[in-house]
Amino acid sequence: MPPVTRGIIVANVVLYLAQAWGAEAPLILNLALWPLGSSSIGAGFEPWQLLTYAFLHGGLAHIGLNMLALWMFGSDVERTLGSQRFLRYYAVCIIAAGLAQLAVSTLIGGEPYPTLGASGGVFGVLLAFAVFFPRRIIMLLFPPIPMPAWLFVTLYAIVELVLGVTGSQEGVAHFAHLGGMVGGWVMLRRWQREA
Repeated sequence: MPPVTRGIIVANVVLYLAQAWGAEAPLILNLALWPLGSSSIGAGFEPWQLLTYAFLHGGLAHIGLNMLALWMFGSDVERTLGSQRFLRYYAVCIIAAGLAQLAVSTLIGGEPYPTLGASGGVFGVLLAFAVFFPRRIIMLLFPPIPMPAWLFVTLYAIVELVLGVTGSQEGVAHFAHLGGMVGGWVMLRRWQREA
């Protein structure tokens, strides 16, 4: 496994263990992404949260699926981009996902709640994988259907958009996922123009 992918996974696991062993409240309060204007509840937005929220998770399945996807797709993307470029790419995806979530939470309003998880970065990595390896076959688990990476990522983005617009899966930051993909797309296009 390349060093940046490995380092991101290790950092996520360490912080998840810290959450599980009693540090969850202060970590969520200080490192999760809080909506703008939420300081009245004792927690509020801070700029560093646009990066740190991606290293916290809401449960074993949450971190397990994110780290599995990062391991499966991030290794090939890091080998393609190189470690330094991959780290920058992942950071841009996380920040773009956080900004998308802040925009949506500001528009919708309601009770402020924290956003956490590496999904925005993972969705950016999925996009890069589909761009670099569009014809590589991905086998879904449920249902077990093989499909090329470009189709898998396109369908996944459509599902995220539908779920986000309809609000039918509460508690999942669908627009953050899409924001990670958009941030990744912008970064890849920029690098393509510079080449």
